[in-house]
Amino acid sequence: MEEIRNRVLQAIANLFGTEIADTLNIEVTLAPENANADYASNIALKLSGILKAQGITKPDESAYSPREIATSLKQEITNTATIFPFDIEIAGPGFLNFISRNEYWKHKLAELTTNFAENISLDDYNRQTIICEFSDPNPFKVLHVGHLYTSIMGDSISKLIENAGGKVIRANFGGDVGLHVAKTIYALQKNGVSAKDLRPRDDNGDETISPAEIAKRVEIIAKNYVEGTRAYEDDGQAKAEITELNKSIYAIAENDIRDTDLADLYWTGRELSYRYFDDFYTRLGVKFDRYYPESTVARRGLAEVQAHTQTVYEESDGAIIFVGERYGLHTRVFINKEGLPTYEAKDVGLLFTKWDDYHFDKSVVITGNDIIEYMKVVLKSVSLYAPELSERTLHITHGNVKLPGNEKMSSRKGNFIKAVDVLNAVFALVPDEKVAMGAIKYALLKYKIGGDFDFDIKESVSTTGNSGVYLQYSAVRAKKILSGNFEIPSPAEHDSHYVQQEKSAHSSQESAQPDNFQSSQDDNWVLQPAEKELIKQLAQYQDVLREATTELAPHKIANYLFDLAQNFSRFYEKIKVNGSNFELERRNIVKGYLNVMEHGLGLLGISIPEEM
Repeated sequence: MEEIRNRVLQAIANLFGTEIADTLNIEVTLAPENANADYASNIALKLSGILKAQGITKPDESAYSPREIATSLKQEITNTATIFPFDIEIAGPGFLNFISRNEYWKHKLAELTTNFAENISLDDYNRQTIICEFSDPNPFKVLHVGHLYTSIMGDSISKLIENAGGKVIRANFGGDVGLHVAKTIYALQKNGVSAKDLRPRDDNGDETISPAEIAKRVEIIAKNYVEGTRAYEDDGQAKAEITELNKSIYAIAENDIRDTDLADLYWTGRELSYRYFDDFYTRLGVKFDRYYPESTVARRGLAEVQAHTQTVYEESDGAIIFVGERYGLHTRVFINKEGLPTYEAKDVGLLFTKWDDYHFDKSVVITGNDIIEYMKVVLKSVSLYAPELSERTLHITHGNVKLPGNEKMSSRKGNFIKAVDVLNAVFALVPDEKVAMGAIKYALLKYKIGGDFDFDIKESVSTTGNSGVYLQYSAVRAKKILSGNFEIPSPAEHDSHYVQQEKSAHSSQESAQPDNFQSSQDDNWVLQPAEKELIKQLAQYQDVLREATTELAPHKIANYLFDLAQNFSRFYEKIKVNGSNFELERRNIVKGYLNVMEHGLGLLGISIPEEM
């Protein structure tokens, strides 16, 4: 498509001038099935209107009709010195139809099978340092399905950037200090739970780091968070005690105090939480380069806000606020009456700390939709004294993941869907780890980021629908075609019997030896419709990849791969590969398909099993 756009644009520049050409957005689409063409463009119809509006006419001062423009463009393109691999036809009032030649698709197939990585490479982020911050769970809480989603989405977005040449630092920001910690520890103390009680032990009483044991202790901690939250909301005395406890915990974290019972309880709960997170990410196959606990950036945020009080921030009833209404936003507190930094100030500290650590070209922050307005306030305040940092920050937000029929989740209420429960439910249906994880990742990544959606567990493991399992199975099928045994056909079994071969094409597909086949001369190979359609779609991969990278939209890769797998299924049903007279050429189509599937699924974090 890009090749056609460039050639049409040059023809317009030659005929009507570069000023006209530079204003045009040339749309090239796949031609309708009944058009007997590969691609189509309506640019002649658009250009006719533009020329008329600007008073540009033919020498006889009459207006250019779309069909006349289409005829001129066709002549200009075909008369150029370089070879254009498409025949051009004019349809209807002036549509340009492009019919590719056999040799063009053979060339595209060669690009997909030789130096594949080089031929589909992108350089959008070449030599850039990008921080991708995502997942962001808070210690002292259990991971919910939202963390599962943002972890998978953030890793896929990171892979898109890396594929385009960027150096990605995967960062994770979490609240190891704050009211939620104070509420939890308040309840733990009231219930007589000590640090010693939380440390996981094996049957002999020795400390263990078993993921299952760690998860049990974190469950205890999370239940106490819910209890502490209720006490804070319902009991004035409890609220006062939790507020004071919060100050003490800040001091413990900031000064690395270790020699009190309260400190021991805090550090034990924090360590258990981070071990729990690590086990979860290992299971997902996601690895973070940097954890930023809030306690490590709080002081920097406090200092930045204090340094710009009176110019950007201002005092109000003993607190420091940012008056967002002046900028069409809302007012938020950055330092509370106790002199402690709020989430807002800690996010300011995080932004400056990330800059000090990496001098990033871009900081991508992936969160839920619920903090869109919050982040606008934080970034607007920073833009008034460090505009380069806010300009380099991209905030991507997502909706809520729901199981059908579930209400909105809240860890405060304790009614959330735990991430581990979703994983275990899928693994119960599909015991193979690669297949199960592929099912989960694809089910979450196939939706456009931004809106709420239902995660249907049974649908995610379907072998026939729009699922990761279906894509993995299709890729395994391609592998089998390329790696089995077969017999060389006799001369009588020639491709002139194409129709007969179509009926039994799949009967010997999955049986070939890579180095034990014969090939016809390439010039004798005339592409059948099913072959051409598959190669055509494979050739679109780089365009899809570029679009997904520009928009940081993994769902575009997922949707393309599903359509591609369906096309491969049609190819598989109609075309005999192993044992055919054009075996080498057709095996190259399968190889090109497998290359694209492996690469695309890899960007989604999905691996292909050996067997299914």
